[in-house]
Amino acid sequence: MLKSSARKVQDALDALGFHNITVLELPASTRSAVEAAQAIGCQVGQIAKSLVFKTKTSQRPVLVIASGANRVDLRQVGELIGEKITKADADFVRQQTGFAIGGVPPVGHSRRLDIFVDADLLNYDQIWAAAGTPHAVFQLTPDDLVAMTGGQVTELKQI
Repeated sequence: MLKSSARKVQDALDALGFHNITVLELPASTRSAVEAAQAIGCQVGQIAKSLVFKTKTSQRPVLVIASGANRVDLRQVGELIGEKITKADADFVRQQTGFAIGGVPPVGHSRRLDIFVDADLLNYDQIWAAAGTPHAVFQLTPDDLVAMTGGQVTELKQI
């Protein structure tokens, strides 16, 4: 039996037609990309970490789904959306997505978000994403991620 936040993600996946993807709850923490990779047994780069930012002027939420091995170039994301961005605090993240930091999934949010997908994730056959809690994940392909989120694929890593 999935916890309610993980169930919400599974329901969102099913509603989007991804019936072949199953949310898994693990005993070990998956809060960070490193912890998730250790718990799953994959490379850190295969973790699709969902990071929520907000635009400085309009206070709009922006979701960046980055490879766990990368740091996000905030200036570059700001240029893509035409406004400077800043890291969002925990209250803003929960309010805008319906999920707490450490478990934000790529789908199932409370409202529509501008979404950007790190092009480096496309280098893997399989990736893993958070599923609503710091212990829940699901496996998918990069193509699935792009299809389910409608996210813009772009180079996001800080060099």
